[in-house]
Amino acid sequence: MSNRTQKDLFVHDSINKLRFLKQNLVGVLDGPSNVRNVQIQNQKAQAPLPFWKRALDILAIVAALPAILAVSLPLALYIKLVSRGPLFFKQQRVGLNADKFELYKFRSMRCGADTSVHNNHLAELIGSGEKPMNKMDANDSRLIPLGKWVRASGLDELPQLLNVLKGEMSLVGPRPCTVFEFEQYEAWQKERFRAVPGLTGLWQVSGKNQTTFKQMIQLDIAYSRYKCLSMDLAIIVRTVPALIVQLLAARRASQSAARASQIKDASAVALEAKSPSGALTVNEESTQSGGSRMRLLGA
Repeated sequence: MSNRTQKDLFVHDSINKLRFLKQNLVGVLDGPSNVRNVQIQNQKAQAPLPFWKRALDILAIVAALPAILAVSLPLALYIKLVSRGPLFFKQQRVGLNADKFELYKFRSMRCGADTSVHNNHLAELIGSGEKPMNKMDANDSRLIPLGKWVRASGLDELPQLLNVLKGEMSLVGPRPCTVFEFEQYEAWQKERFRAVPGLTGLWQVSGKNQTTFKQMIQLDIAYSRYKCLSMDLAIIVRTVPALIVQLLAARRASQSAARASQIKDASAVALEAKSPSGALTVNEESTQSGGSRMRLLGA
């Protein structure tokens, strides 16, 4: 099977799994020469934020407000107890039509954490074209206590509901990217900004951290062109199991990192015990202690 056919089937299968359309996806989203050929038969592209989408956002937030507050208030208290600094993390993100807006998150990292680490990691993922879009959380020293679990569960993104109420985001849509990430995009990839960014989306329920950067773009463009109410509802329903999978993956990564750290520490101890300098230190200590005993006996 050709590489082009595989990419076509990836987007096609991801959409079919949601069962929100009976039409077939045609074409492949892998470059400027092919992106214009992608279409869903008998389906017309809609406005970036149609009425049904805005209504779904507001109704869902109002209905879930008691649960949102029940989770957000204890989490906010915990963050203030374990880490000095502001409760919220604010950052410029790129949204609809490449317009910038201020995104809100619960802060899961120490104040003043170096952002160049994330930018370098992201640039590597984009440049490779084949590496999965995984996070650095397992070994990230910038995180506050339990920060990786706050991020893996998606609880850090609850304040983005404020962005949804302001109309800057929606419950469902492409992930809002950073300004640095936007600057790395090719021209054809920027079509994903024809949709309002969301808390969850087609990419998030189609493998997320197991997909490559290019596959993420493929899914986001497909969503931006052919979103519909049934698609959004299906994505929302599938977000919960996707988060569970993400939590389990974070647990496995944490366990692997802990085992690697233990092996590294054990190796360091073994090398120190075998080193000549280590043996000399032991002999010197023995001689010194022996001399001390002799002086005591002489006294």
